Amino acid sequence: MYQEIDLDKDLSKIDINAEPPIKEPDRQYYYMAKCRERVKGFEEENGRRPCYFVQTFGCQMNARDSEKLAGILELAGFVKAQGEEADFVIYNTCTVRENANNRVYGRLGYLHNLKKKRPGMRIALCGCMMQEPEAVEKLKKSYRFVNLIFGTHNLYKFAELLAQCYETDQMVVDVWEQADQIVEELPAERKFSFKSGVNIMFGCNNFCSYCIVPYVRGREKSREPKDILREVERLAADGVVEIMLLGQNVNSYGKTFDPPVTFAQLLQEVEKIEGLQRIRFMTSHPKDLSDELIAVMAQSDKICRHLHLPLQSGSSRILQKMNRHYNKEDYLLLVEKVRATMPDLALTTDLIVGFPGETEEDFLETMDVVKKVGFDSAFTFVYSKRSGTPAAQMEGQVPEEIVKDRFDRLLKEVQEISAQKAQKLTGSVQDVLIESINDHDAALVTGKMDNNMAVHLKGDAGLIGKIVKVRLDACRGFYYYGSRVCGDTETDQDTAALPENQPPCMG
Repeated sequence: MYQEIDLDKDLSKIDINAEPPIKEPDRQYYYMAKCRERVKGFEEENGRRPCYFVQTFGCQMNARDSEKLAGILELAGFVKAQGEEADFVIYNTCTVRENANNRVYGRLGYLHNLKKKRPGMRIALCGCMMQEPEAVEKLKKSYRFVNLIFGTHNLYKFAELLAQCYETDQMVVDVWEQADQIVEELPAERKFSFKSGVNIMFGCNNFCSYCIVPYVRGREKSREPKDILREVERLAADGVVEIMLLGQNVNSYGKTFDPPVTFAQLLQEVEKIEGLQRIRFMTSHPKDLSDELIAVMAQSDKICRHLHLPLQSGSSRILQKMNRHYNKEDYLLLVEKVRATMPDLALTTDLIVGFPGETEEDFLETMDVVKKVGFDSAFTFVYSKRSGTPAAQMEGQVPEEIVKDRFDRLLKEVQEISAQKAQKLTGSVQDVLIESINDHDAALVTGKMDNNMAVHLKGDAGLIGKIVKVRLDACRGFYYYGSRVCGDTETDQDTAALPENQPPCMG
């Protein structure tokens, strides 16, 4: 793990006997200092420091939030455990689908047994699931062994809640309906040294009829550009070469500022930061993808040639029921515009099968768009009835056997198109950011190309975090096997194919 922001905070200089500050983030550092005193007492009594475990469910935004939780725990003196047999366990929950909630309940049963053997253990739950009143009430009634519950809007208050959690044997519940501020300058513990997510906004205003996110994440609130740029500058100075700008709908960033700041303008400022080599972002809503953003992407040397543009359905009738604010023709025109400007762009999407009222004709419209666009890859989902959303009350819920048949047909089409597109890159030389030792073969490393596809090649841990040139020797549909090309450098970003007689590196 990599400490991202400590701001040279010396918690020993904070007077924990004084009244806690009112101003943030000073208030939270005060409570981190209080927690550190408790950690010292634990260490004196047990001969070791308390350990923590953070389990993340859900999206990249949840993963970024978990890094902040870990950073606070580390600064307070906790050490990371490898599993749930820890002194403090926190689940950062997702609630996009019902089974995400059920998964958390299942894990809590396991934690309950662990806690019986470890009386001092503390269990905390946070994230989107905690914004659902029904879920919180169920936890209060049936999971009394949970010590701390808080939601998405007051995550910055974690240090204060952690201190409170250790001062009482009662369940601490602190869930807010809305966020009243964005608190900057809190610590974070990054998973990777060379890449990081950066939240640029929180919440969502779109209210797609199938989606619970606006109800649990709240309305859109953008971070100030200066705060985002300062965070990215720190990351780049710390060796980060790739960032992912995160938001439920990044294309609507900055609309509430006076004067407004567009996402395209933010990207142009981020691109100026020295040391940064790759910029990614998600998620983009088709209704807000501007000509300005397309132009900025096309002219950029750092923004990756990859755009995730959720379609959800190819039927204009179903898109209207989904409250997506575009139709089939709008989407196809947008794709045409993007491809005309960036022919080498990798385009990926999300697709939902079995939305209430979907007919065979509607489904065939989706298949038609998939064929016409030729997505590089797609995340395909069976519609999940989500209580609390308008779609859950709609008539015409599609029978399970019909949904399964359509899903299988769609998945087959998507996979065939993706494999055909991927095969075209075989033999070319691409820049690959090496991210890890391969999961299945320790003699290989795994990295990502600019278009976000995975490549496996011979190498060792010394390559992790470096961008190297790799010839794509063989395509396996959704990933490649490649060989490193001799003469590559960390700074040489030319991705042109080398002559056929150029030898691959064998080391």
